[in-house]
Amino acid sequence: MTSDGSNSSTISISLGFDTVLFLVFLVLKLCHVIDWSWWWVTSPLWMLFAILVGGAIVILLVCGVVWFFDETVGSIGRAAKRRRDRKLWDPPPWER
Repeated sequence: MTSDGSNSSTISISLGFDTVLFLVFLVLKLCHVIDWSWWWVTSPLWMLFAILVGGAIVILLVCGVVWFFDETVGSIGRAAKRRRDRKLWDPPPWER
């Protein structure tokens, strides 16, 4: 029962853009309007997942490259910075 005393229930169905697009492609495929592969008909269902997985792989690759160069070149850069800092703060040899 609802607050006004009536005994009614409502069901709301929310469909995303990808689901609606899949249903449109499905109807067009089953009515032989389009002659696409089933991979493309179902692509609205898996395309977002594929983009997210591809993006995650790209991010992991970029992080791996940055980590690799930070470990190899970065140590050389840190050593150079230490030498540079030491030269800035050490007195010249004639003042020692």
